[in-house]
Amino acid sequence: MPPHMSLSTITTALTLLLPQTQAILTPPPLIINTWSGPFTAATDAAFLALTSSPQSPSLALDAAQAGCQTCQANQCDTTVGFGGSPDESCETTLDALIMDGQTLNAGAVANLRRVKDAVGVARHVLDYTRHTLLAGEQATQFALENGFAEESLSTEDSLRVCHEWRSNHCQPNYRSNVLPNPLSSCGPYSPNSNITSSESDIPPKSTEINDPSHDTLSLIALSPTGPLATCTTTNGASHKIPGRVGDGPIPGSGSYADSQAGACAATGDGDLMMRLLPCYQAVESLRRGMTPLEAARDAVRRIIARFPGARTGIVVVDLKGEHAGAGSGWEFTYSYRGGEMERAEVVVVEALDKVVDERLEL
Repeated sequence: MPPHMSLSTITTALTLLLPQTQAILTPPPLIINTWSGPFTAATDAAFLALTSSPQSPSLALDAAQAGCQTCQANQCDTTVGFGGSPDESCETTLDALIMDGQTLNAGAVANLRRVKDAVGVARHVLDYTRHTLLAGEQATQFALENGFAEESLSTEDSLRVCHEWRSNHCQPNYRSNVLPNPLSSCGPYSPNSNITSSESDIPPKSTEINDPSHDTLSLIALSPTGPLATCTTTNGASHKIPGRVGDGPIPGSGSYADSQAGACAATGDGDLMMRLLPCYQAVESLRRGMTPLEAARDAVRRIIARFPGARTGIVVVDLKGEHAGAGSGWEFTYSYRGGEMERAEVVVVEALDKVVDERLEL
């Protein structure tokens, strides 16, 4: 091998090139999260937190939170944290979830405004309330009452993106069955009573609007002693209707953890995925005896059976540390680091619908 390349480097390169065909066993401590590239910073930060205080009773939760906070601060791919995915009014808002697999308790915020640390606020919902989800301006007030700083989530880049979108007649957007025609005009809109829901302007295959950069960070932490935790953080879909909540803060959709069965992390077309709760489905499949690969593929197939073309990506792990992913509509990747690994590695997950299409063409 070339003198400047280690076996680990070559292995990582091969991992990046080869699509996943079987589950990978990585003994805990283990961190797994959606996506690669800048998202591996979350993997490494969470892993360092997971291995720093092995006796802490909240170790998995703390590690998951550390990973999600890293991507929020780094604005990973501009799809996590402040300064990305402005809504129709040019405002960036945040969704986040954190879940304790030991108790099944969860804390979440949705449509959080003017507070950058969304997963930190979600952790406060988990630790200091009996609720699961707070939303909108009231979630912001809760954050301020708990000492979080109030600051703008917009940046020059996010405002520029929004202004360019408006100058392009607000295209694309998420409106349907309204006047003026949302396919060519900005609002204000009003309901078009002459169009029924079955005649919607938006194709039924997917609710996403050509937004390939809409990448949610969803992360799993499996501690050496068994407890599991997950977190999810995102700034949602670009140009969404103000007030929209995606699947990220929904337990069972954005992520799910049960220390008696396993965990799941998800990304994709949130408006569709939250209808079928793929992470809850996958973890329950683990409980019934499926492998992580079987559980992941089963959950994705249930979605594309009802919504062909939907963009999905999920990764599933069992209590031993065996993990696998499945996806549809795009090439999904996930990152992981566990055991004695010195850095995060990446797994490429080939789209299930692509595999089916190629077989049909033969």
